[in-house]
Amino acid sequence: MTFNTPFRLDKANARLMGVCAGIANYTGIETVWIRVAFVAGTLFGFGSLALVYLIIGLVADKQPA
Repeated sequence: MTFNTPFRLDKANARLMGVCAGIANYTGIETVWIRVAFVAGTLFGFGSLALVYLIIGLVADKQPA
């Protein structure tokens, strides 16, 4: 897996902030699996992954149109 592009939020395919869609674009993994991983991580991590999601959503750059 090679990462040739910088990570960017994907607002076009976003459900909330575009973090999961941006991670999916960056890694090449399907968006649904990234979302499932975030939900599972939030439930099993007692909400800590939700905080990480929020920080990424606020700090990361948006994908240019």
